[in-house]
Order: sequence, then structure tokens, then C-alpha cells
Amino acid sequence: MDPLFFILAGAGALALATSLRILKEYERAVVFRLGRARPTRGPGLIFLVPFGVERMERVSLRIIAMDIPPQDVITRDNVSVKVNAVLYFRVANPKRAILEIEDYLFATSQLAQTTLRSVIGQAELDEVLAEREKFNQILRDIIDQGTDAWGIDVTGVEVKDVDLPNEMKRAIARQAEAERERRAKVINAQGELQAASNLRDAARQLSQYPASLQLRFLQTATEIAAENNSTTLFPLPVELGPMMGLFKGLATAADEESPAPVDERVLEGSESAPQLPRAEASEDVPEAADEPEALSRERDAAG
Repeated sequence: MDPLFFILAGAGALALATSLRILKEYERAVVFRLGRARPTRGPGLIFLVPFGVERMERVSLRIIAMDIPPQDVITRDNVSVKVNAVLYFRVANPKRAILEIEDYLFATSQLAQTTLRSVIGQAELDEVLAEREKFNQILRDIIDQGTDAWGIDVTGVEVKDVDLPNEMKRAIARQAEAERERRAKVINAQGELQAASNLRDAARQLSQYPASLQLRFLQTATEIAAENNSTTLFPLPVELGPMMGLFKGLATAADEESPAPVDERVLEGSESAPQLPRAEASEDVPEAADEPEALSRERDAAG
């Protein structure tokens, strides 16, 4: 056989092998023919003109999760923090992603870093810590607007961590502790106010029914006895003090007015008992007119 035939057959087989490409479902091929862009091809089996006439660039259409490195940012209230985030995006137009930007992955990463520093630097620390959803939306809108010309669609941005200096962490902890203490004092004051109001209503109710006050006293004494105390004190009202003194004074006056008991048998059997004169007997026995004055002196002493 002619050797030229074998040469042509081998060249044809090599050209066929180098011109066939298989693209997966999530891949697209941006084809260049002699340096000029052709329509995007794929997925599946595609044919390229061999011997370097046509070349292609593979582009994945899947969503890419890109980690944004920690960025040193100074917030608007002059607090130095480190912020990192994660960026989710996908290539919506493979042809523009290849023609408009040299490396769309590197360019998207740099744009995300600069946008993160810019947005966080315009906000205060409290806003960054409390309103992450708001800043996620702002970052997504800005990055998506910047990458729209590259055929890239940004699906989301999430701020992962905000690293604070140790001094700022201690200051925030003291602030939170002071806030908790303030709330505790306010709640305690409200409780005292409500307790005072309830005690006022209870005192008004007990004043209408004196027996209920005695029942309340007995209930308190029962609660004290349940604690197994060896000594139980029963307080007396202050108003009973003058009355007790008055009763004592009356009892003393009654004892002074009553004569000493005399044995009648001695009086009857003794005829030689000395007889006191009337004048001396009258001096020992207080007159009836002096009785109110003695009682008044005893009452004053008891009071």
C-alpha cells in the first residue's frame, strides 16, 4: 500500500481526536476561530476545526462560593475591626466573562474586598453588629452592579465574622453589664411600687374588719412555729401600755382602801385589848374626801 495513505489516515485520526470535545451539563465553551469569537457551544459533544483553527475556553455555570479574606477596617466611630465574608456568584454570560475581563474570579474577589472595606468603613460599630442583614444586602447590590458588565450574577453576600480588639470587647461587656443592672434596678423599683400599692389596699381592707387582723397575726405565728424555733415572741400593740398601767394603778388603790383582816375570835375573847381613841383611829383611816385625789395620783403615776 502507498505510504502516503497511511500518513493521511494517521493525520486524519489525530485531527479528529483533537477536534472533538465533551462538555458537561454545567459547562459552556467560548470558541475562538482564528482569534475571533464564535457563538457559545455546549453542553455535550462539540466539534472544533483541527490544527489550531478553533480554540475554546471552558466556563462553569455553577454557583461559586468565594471566601473574602479578613479586611482591616476602621469604622465611622474610629473602631478598628477585622471583617470577613463569603460571596456567592455565578457566570450568567460565559462569552462576556471571557471577553470583558481577563480573570473574572480574581477580579470578582478584589471587587468584593474593596466593597467590604468601603461599606463597613461608612458605618458605626453598633450598626455592623446589630444590622448584618442590611449590610449583606448593600454589599450584594454594589458587587452585583460592578460585575454585571462581566456577565456575572451575584446571588448573595454574607458577613461571617467581625473580630474586635480585646479592649473593645471588655468595654462592650461592661456596657452590657451596666445595661442589665439598670434593668434590674428598674424592675426592682416597679416591684416595690406594686408591693406598696397592694399593702395599702390590704391595710385599708384590714381596717374595716379588725378580726381579720387578729387572724393574720395568728397565721404569722403559725408560720414562725413551723420553722422549729425554740423561742417565739408575741408582740403586743403599743396602745395597750397605758391601759395596763391604768389597771395596775386601780388595783393598788383598791388594796390600800381595804383594811387588814382581823381575827374575830381574838376580838371577842380579849376584853383587855387596848381601845384606840376615836381621834387616833380617824387619823389612820383616810377620809372619803381624799379618795379621788389618791386615785388621780395613781393614774398619773401609771400614765
